[in-house]
Amino acid sequence: MKKILVLCLSMLLWSAVAFAGVSINTASVQDLESLPHIGSAKAEAIVQYRAENGAFQSKDDLMNVKGIGPKILEKIKDQIDL
Repeated sequence: MKKILVLCLSMLLWSAVAFAGVSINTASVQDLESLPHIGSAKAEAIVQYRAENGAFQSKDDLMNVKGIGPKILEKIKDQIDL
């Protein structure tokens, strides 16, 4: 019984990790590239913007990054966190 409980808790932990979004305030270029419609140029632009302007205060702040508009933001909004 104890093994089953440990297994269930482990699966729950891994599922929480799998559904965690990419943090736009801490993610590397490589992490950002894992998002749909974000290639290397946009990922680098996000990191550069963050370095120059500080942390994003909201997901909508991503639209201040060159190359990211409302359509792209809508497609990735559910996959990102602050």
